[in-house]
Amino acid sequence: MTTTRFAPSPTGYIHIGNLRTALMNYLIARKAGGTFILRIDDTDPERSKEEYVDGIKQDLEWLGLHWDRIERQSLRLDQYADAADKLRDMGRFYEAFETPTELDLKRKKQLNMGKPPVYDRAALVLSDAEKDALRTERGAGVWRFKLDRERIEWADGILGDISIDAASVSDPVLIRGDGQILYTLASVVDDTEMGVTNVVRGSDHVTNTATQIQIINALGGTVPAFAHHSLLTGPQGEALSKRLGTLALRDLRESGVQPAALLSLMARLGSSDPVELHTDMADLIEGFDISRFGSAPTKFDADDLYPLTARYLAGLSLADVAEEISAAGVPDDMAAQFWDVTRENITTLKDIAPWWVMMRDGAEPQIDDEDREFVADALALLPDGAFDATTWGTWTGAVKEKTGRKGRGLFMPLRKALTGQSHGPDMSMLMPLLQTVKARE
Repeated sequence: MTTTRFAPSPTGYIHIGNLRTALMNYLIARKAGGTFILRIDDTDPERSKEEYVDGIKQDLEWLGLHWDRIERQSLRLDQYADAADKLRDMGRFYEAFETPTELDLKRKKQLNMGKPPVYDRAALVLSDAEKDALRTERGAGVWRFKLDRERIEWADGILGDISIDAASVSDPVLIRGDGQILYTLASVVDDTEMGVTNVVRGSDHVTNTATQIQIINALGGTVPAFAHHSLLTGPQGEALSKRLGTLALRDLRESGVQPAALLSLMARLGSSDPVELHTDMADLIEGFDISRFGSAPTKFDADDLYPLTARYLAGLSLADVAEEISAAGVPDDMAAQFWDVTRENITTLKDIAPWWVMMRDGAEPQIDDEDREFVADALALLPDGAFDATTWGTWTGAVKEKTGRKGRGLFMPLRKALTGQSHGPDMSMLMPLLQTVKARE
């Protein structure tokens, strides 16, 4: 059975880059009728916060990305300890004691000599007495996995055939000096024991994947099918990492972005398929194909989410937005008419209330200097009494006959005078909802 996972660290809220990873893994699992695991990477007790765990769940539920089961890595420390013991017994795990400063000096020396900055395995030649002395002086060391210095190869689902020389990679640290299990070991143990068959993650993990493949093989596991998606950039190709704080999913939700818009964009962005609005998750699942994604950096512009959101809202029924319309103060007997008028003219649900305020209380007229006399003459011709669907046509016909104006020169100044806007709903539909026009003459 196809099994995928999303493994966020609860050290912050999900941002748009995290979503891309979560969504791809979700779609693969659902298309295959498999299992999608939410795995909380909370092995760092200092930085992991329960509020972020709750936030991760809330964001996924808001999007409709429902997991089949949830795992907590903090509850699996015994399994990681067992794997570490197994690696020690195999001679693939060793303790190293260099300080960060010493490692930095070694790297600089190697670079100056034109060599790759790879850990020199000096810890492997330490005697037991030397190790005891270093523990006494510095405390426990870190534990490194001893790589077989050979080529590591796999067929990547997006990048194609990958080959990395393990001799160009430092033996990875899997356990810190304070005993904290790092992601590289925990992820391997979890993927193996949970039967994960497919892993999609960012292309910045390619080297990490190479080392994990060797660890998986050493522990007797089955290597999943890996795919590494491109990293997102800003709309001009700039690095997005510094802006991710402003692109948390909860911030996008607060700004009015709808789940359907976000999912429709992120499920196709960077692929050869066009971005189209999909309101049914089943359509996104059926049309998803990981092989159609490219390796080039992918431009993301949050502004692209708003036209999709507007298109989604335009397709909603009155029942879908009844709560928001009621909260804006629209009378029940006017709700249906109000929604018919505004549905094509809002970008987010937050625009509902301002439209009603304009209809109820009026807007600040926008009148160009050259149109002031014309608008004054036109308002004098505005019919008395309640407006209906014929009012706009009757009124503009009378204004045209008196002033000789026609086309845009006739209609635009009148729209701006009544609504304060140069664009908006069909004025024939809007006029019956305007409450205060006569009071502003």
